Amino acid sequence: MDVDALRRDTPGTAHRIHLNNAGAGLLSRQTLTAVTSHLELEAAIGGYEAAARERERIDATYTHIARLLGGRPEEVALFDNSTHAWNAAFYSLTFKPGDRILTGRDEYGSSVLAYLQIARRTGAEIVVVPDDEHGQLDTAALADLIDERTRLVGVTHVPTSGGLINPAAEIGRITRAAGVPFLLDATQSVGQFPVDVTEIGCDLLTATGRKFLRGPRGTGFLWVRPEALEYLEPHVIEIQAATWDGERGFTWQPGARRFESWETGYANVLGLETAVRQALDLGLDRIGERALALGAYLRDRLDALPGVTTHDLGAHRCAIVTAKVDGVPAAEVAAALAGHGINVTYTVPEHTQFDTEHRGVHPLVRLSPHYYNTEAELDLTVETMAGIASGG
Repeated sequence: MDVDALRRDTPGTAHRIHLNNAGAGLLSRQTLTAVTSHLELEAAIGGYEAAARERERIDATYTHIARLLGGRPEEVALFDNSTHAWNAAFYSLTFKPGDRILTGRDEYGSSVLAYLQIARRTGAEIVVVPDDEHGQLDTAALADLIDERTRLVGVTHVPTSGGLINPAAEIGRITRAAGVPFLLDATQSVGQFPVDVTEIGCDLLTATGRKFLRGPRGTGFLWVRPEALEYLEPHVIEIQAATWDGERGFTWQPGARRFESWETGYANVLGLETAVRQALDLGLDRIGERALALGAYLRDRLDALPGVTTHDLGAHRCAIVTAKVDGVPAAEVAAALAGHGINVTYTVPEHTQFDTEHRGVHPLVRLSPHYYNTEAELDLTVETMAGIASGG
């Protein structure tokens, strides 16, 4: 991987150390051009006409995402963000009193709120599967908890708040054997390392374009296993999702596009198409190898600093690193790093409810390098963190 060339192709690296890829990755020049060129085309000839002219590239977005995930184009639906994609999947299931939703301690805040709403609305029960000794979802406990009342297993692949990679493939093996739907939130994993829906065995997967895929904000997608369409009823219907039968009925669109809306920001879609194609061209194996190595390098160096403690979990860890500086609030650490031109963020207790209940360590400083970052940037970040920890 030619990191120097990748950095030349990434304008943002010229003036910042960007360690907030778990928030939003830096756009490449090609992705930026794809977005702005389409906006210029819309301004020149009209929005409908621009979409018609670029229809082949728009359609290629489904093909590239399917290739990224190991699926097929008709199994992909496009959204304006991953939360809307996740909601489209989750609210397509029906729940009744006594049904159980099994989930992990590291679920994202929006998903937890949806679970709580459905539990309040329907009488379904939320069951939080405990962690194993590594801090990841305990798959043996999951297998024991699944019974005839289980309606869904919903798990976050990589949580927003730490280095954990949950054992998604083992979860998929358990849910397939039990015949229980498995919804995987892959928002932080897709684009960071290889994610294959066949190997994992999930029934539904959601992700975003803006994070490790380095696509524009306002993009997300849903992958649906064809067999899952038999028990899913999209919660919202409109002219993109279904076709009127001429009388008093309708027919759903085939495949996953029954979950889509007609109106789409095609400039963002074309930016996503470019970003996904670039990731495929680079190779997710190579991307993952470098991203995870940078995460481990940063984590080890922070662990060695007096007054700094990392709080990442899991037998296998990714490029997201969370840490505390003794006596300095996470928001102040993030602001101090920003003052040195280093982009990071911090976790929010209300966004990781079950993890907050269990560990009580939030807020944490969150640093998330990607393949275009350098070891020198990480060294400078660690030096700056050392200064903050020492009161400098």
